[in-house]
Amino acid sequence: MKPHFNEAKTAQLAALILKLRGGTMHYMKLIKLMYIIDRTALIRWGRPLTYDSYVSMKHGPVLSATLDLINEPEPDESSPWGRLIGPATDRYCVTLKIDCPTDELSDAEEELVAEAYKRFGYMNRYNLRDILHEVLPEWHDPKGSSLPIEYRDILMAGKKTPAEIAEIESELESVALVDALT
Repeated sequence: MKPHFNEAKTAQLAALILKLRGGTMHYMKLIKLMYIIDRTALIRWGRPLTYDSYVSMKHGPVLSATLDLINEPEPDESSPWGRLIGPATDRYCVTLKIDCPTDELSDAEEELVAEAYKRFGYMNRYNLRDILHEVLPEWHDPKGSSLPIEYRDILMAGKKTPAEIAEIESELESVALVDALT
C-alpha cells in the first residue's frame, strides 16, 4: 500500500520549477526535474514530495500521475494542477498560469527544488534524459512499454541498507494507512 498521490503538492512543485525557468518549459524536462527532486527527497528524507507512481519509459523515469495531468486534453480548472499549470502555445510545453503558492512545500523542500534546479535546470531535455539514463540504476529500457519503479529500487540505488529500506517502507506504509482513514 502506498500513500495517496498529492496533487496539490505536485502542482506547487511543478509551479516552483516553472517559476525558476521563467514560466514555461517542455514537459519532458519538467517531469525529469520533478523525478530528480522526488527521488532525492526519498533517499535523503525517506519520503518523496509527490507520492506519485514512477515508471521507466523510453525517455527515462516518469511520474505517472503527473504525466496524466500534463496530457489531460481538458484540464480541470478547479483542480490544484489545473489552477496553476496549463498548456503553452507549444503543445509539448506547460506554463505557469499564476504566481505559484508554496504553502504545501516546506522550506527544506523549496531548498531542494532550488538545489536541483541549479544543478540540472540549465540542461536541455535531451541532455537531461541522457544523463538520467546513464546514472540512474533504477531506470530500465522498457522496450516500447513502461516498467514500474518501486521505492525500494530507488532506495537501493541510493545505497540504503536493507534495514534502512525496511524502516522507510514501514513508515510509508503507516502514512498510507493514515491516508486510507481520511
